[in-house]
Amino acid sequence: MTGRLPRVLTVAGSDSGGGAGIQADLKTMLALGVHGMSVITAVTAQNSLGVQGAWELPVEAVRAQYRSVVDDIGVQAVKTGMLASAPLVEAVAELLAGTDAPVVVDPVGVSKHGDPLLAASALDSVRTRLLPAATVATPNLDEVAQLTGVTVEDEEGLRRAADAILAHGPRWALIKGGHLAGDAVDLLTDGTEEHWLRAPRHDNRHTHGTGCTLASAVAAGLGKSLAVPEAVRAAKEYVTGAIAAGFALGGGIGPVDHGWRFRPSGP
Repeated sequence: MTGRLPRVLTVAGSDSGGGAGIQADLKTMLALGVHGMSVITAVTAQNSLGVQGAWELPVEAVRAQYRSVVDDIGVQAVKTGMLASAPLVEAVAELLAGTDAPVVVDPVGVSKHGDPLLAASALDSVRTRLLPAATVATPNLDEVAQLTGVTVEDEEGLRRAADAILAHGPRWALIKGGHLAGDAVDLLTDGTEEHWLRAPRHDNRHTHGTGCTLASAVAAGLGKSLAVPEAVRAAKEYVTGAIAAGFALGGGIGPVDHGWRFRPSGP
């Protein structure tokens, strides 16, 4: 690896507004010093107001993109995002099983605006096929409820959420408590050790792409051979700065600023 950028692959949907999805993933990877590559699973018509349409790609197109990248270029880490349907979830899980690299699974279920991005029929495939392939799973509280039925109303509930997610087989669970009141608190655990990550809550409504950005930042850290706790800590620091610098775009919820460290006025 001497002299070569770590290579990190995102397998996710496209966000035409540029704030989330593949676009957020690649911006994050650039900002964190790794070479980002992409497998597009779905195309969305999306802006600051919501998702106006979504079209998943055929399984064979997703498989061909993945093999094209992995077989020639290779990867040091993989991140998954929007997978849309059970056939895509199962195909991606099969591809991941044959790849010798850490995997970050962001089990995307709904958009920031509440638009569904995963078919209900795919939930069982996420539980039984995708989560077991994960080095780190990064669900938010809505996704925890969708996948496990566990609802979280306070910090103690994050432990129950983590246990429920770990029961499906990922090595680590990063439960994102950003929807709770107070500080932005996340819990990272492998069932034995716990790491509580706290950051001040920024009064900024422009948070589109937060989940994609965090998962991609974790993958970037793993691609650089950081241990999971170190990768997650670095990712939390990066995304906290990106949220603080989030900016207005269009008429709705703007994105986090993936390039905040490059701005003279950055936090």
